[in-house]
Amino acid sequence: MLDKPLIGLNTDFRPAKQDTQAYAFLWAGYFDSILEAGGIPVILPPLTEEADIRQALEPLDGFVMVGGQDLDPRRDGFMRHPTVRPLDDRRETFDRTLMNLIAERRLPVFGIGVGMQLLNVQQGGNLFLHLPEDCPEAIPHKDLQDRGHRHGLEVMPGTIMERVYGDGEIRVNSLHHMAIDEVAPGFTVSARCPDGVIEAIESEMPDWFAMGTQFHPEASTASALDIRIFEEFLEGVNASKHAMRLVA
Repeated sequence: MLDKPLIGLNTDFRPAKQDTQAYAFLWAGYFDSILEAGGIPVILPPLTEEADIRQALEPLDGFVMVGGQDLDPRRDGFMRHPTVRPLDDRRETFDRTLMNLIAERRLPVFGIGVGMQLLNVQQGGNLFLHLPEDCPEAIPHKDLQDRGHRHGLEVMPGTIMERVYGDGEIRVNSLHHMAIDEVAPGFTVSARCPDGVIEAIESEMPDWFAMGTQFHPEASTASALDIRIFEEFLEGVNASKHAMRLVA
């Protein structure tokens, strides 16, 4: 029997306030989805030393970069749009260092929401900062009155998303105002909203299994079929482990 893969998860972070201590947290859907797909989740708080992050990554077989608020565009040389709700500085600094090291190690990675956006930015792509202004013809991708808001999904042939969803009408949850503009080199679009907004990407690089979704397959608003995305990720992780053993 093969050992279950160890899958890392980052956490969100809230700094101390006058009446609240600082704390890290993670929605249960992330680690429950990994468990259901056949992995063992390993949760990392926002570490501050690069050497500690390197050591923490050593035993892991893959990593899921979780969703959250927005990346600060100023870190990538852009002005900050007034609608941006930035991640806490400690989390964003950790996430960016973490993603750099994941890419350096070619550790299999699945980015969700802002996790996918960071994967794209770290690899040389960029983002729309506010869809209603940057893509005024786009359908609504965020409804503050309905966290279960859904829109259609068009999958690209021959991709992981096609293996997950196949043919037929697909609808996924949607809660974002930023999105991928230019896709990073080495990646391809695997799904779009019918309005053209990118909703999933995957690596075309033979030495790195990496993928991302803008929507949230871990959430309570996801469909029963969405867990297949985690299963596909775990299959890719296991394939990468097998390939590494052959090389060794």
